[in-house]
Amino acid sequence: MITRGDSAARPGISTTGRRAGTFCLLLIVALAAQATRVQIFQADAYDHNKANQRLTIERYDQPRGNILVAGEPVTGSTPTGGRYDYRRTYTDGPAWAAVTGYASQVYGTTQLEGIYDDLLSGADDRLSGWAVWDAVARRQNPGGDVHTTIDPAAQQAALHGLGRQQGAVVAIEPATGRILALASTPSYDPGSFAGSSAADREAWTRLRADTDQPMLNRALRQIYPPGSTFKVVTAAAALASGEVRDVHAPTGAPYPYVMQGTTTELVNDSRACDEAGLSLDEAMVNSCNSTMGWLGTQVGLQRMASTAEAFGFNDAALDVPVRAARSNFDTRMNTSQVALSSIGQYDTAATPLVMATVAAGIANNGTVMRPQLVDKLTRSDGTVVQLMHPQLYRQAVSASVAAKVQQLMVDVVEEGTGSRARIPGAVVGGKTGTAQHGTGNGGTPFAWFIAWARPADSGGVPPVAVAVVVADSEATDVTGGALAAPIARSVLQAVLNGD
Repeated sequence: MITRGDSAARPGISTTGRRAGTFCLLLIVALAAQATRVQIFQADAYDHNKANQRLTIERYDQPRGNILVAGEPVTGSTPTGGRYDYRRTYTDGPAWAAVTGYASQVYGTTQLEGIYDDLLSGADDRLSGWAVWDAVARRQNPGGDVHTTIDPAAQQAALHGLGRQQGAVVAIEPATGRILALASTPSYDPGSFAGSSAADREAWTRLRADTDQPMLNRALRQIYPPGSTFKVVTAAAALASGEVRDVHAPTGAPYPYVMQGTTTELVNDSRACDEAGLSLDEAMVNSCNSTMGWLGTQVGLQRMASTAEAFGFNDAALDVPVRAARSNFDTRMNTSQVALSSIGQYDTAATPLVMATVAAGIANNGTVMRPQLVDKLTRSDGTVVQLMHPQLYRQAVSASVAAKVQQLMVDVVEEGTGSRARIPGAVVGGKTGTAQHGTGNGGTPFAWFIAWARPADSGGVPPVAVAVVVADSEATDVTGGALAAPIARSVLQAVLNGD
């Protein structure tokens, strides 16, 4: 007989069983928490981990969308029959490398290929109206296309003019900020290492070891002392501040000009500059260091810096949408350093992009538009995903000041150092620059020219402004007027002829 006190009289779970069940439940909760952490909170980190090849495989399992110039693709895709189904190809890759960047199965993406990688690969949610369903079904949309602002004639003129020299050209439409040419030489073929073969890796290694740095985008990512092209900024600051009211009146600049706190004279390259009291117009036409350096000190550091910044200097986030290197104008200097900076020397340094915005801002009556390299993004069927609109960057100077600087630049071309930029039937304004650099200024000078142009019978905003720098040349006459001005002229002509 079983009594009420016997344990067998009531069924139940032992203490050991309850503990085991509790432990299993905790394990399930821990596993669920870990799965949630990995799949939700850390998914993005795992997706973009360099060791994760899944995304790369997905990105190359269909033809990549294209980058277009004037409506025509300068990129493509070709089947590989390998681990990655498709490989990126480029039509005349070296001509467009500074614009497109590269898309490599091994080395990743840069430039427009990198910024718009999701769109080009088909991963961008905007390519589908059913983004949630596509994500659940893991359905990949066809890659979209990137339409650039580049004018092919201007680009070809820039590349032809630069030739084998190290240098860069940026041309801008002043009224909109659209970039019409973006060239950097020497260039490279981004298709040479787009795949994952041994030949691709060898091509990459050769390019990276090349002392000419063909993969350096000199138009956007390299800064140079701008030399006398910066005198356009100094002239604008002198007029805007009221230090100069009449460009033909004597400035009061001394000669010789001994920089304050030193025993050093600021010397000139032309004897026409070697006298006191030159006007601003005379100083610009003959590119006089002593007058322009002295004027910079009269304007003062604060006003010089603010004017330079209005044109794009000291902006570390100037995206076109590719990010440009920061152009520099120091905000802490003594008076002698201000004098040197006002003629584009000392620590003043600029990308060709920013010097093109200087020319474009003056041409656009003092209004600087944000430079932009892309017109629109579309789906593979041509429908628009995003349309880019012109954006105001900064109001650098007033229209009246800009008009006076425009005339100064015209005088430089018609009467002074910029004569090789003249174009029959056009009004051209420009400024030469020959920037010293290196130990004891012993390096090959950087030859600069910035300019804008419009048809002679047009009184509107010029359709094109340009900046050219030749950073290394075997020419005997290494000056902005001799080397850079003819290149600028060919680019300006290409745009004017297209109108």
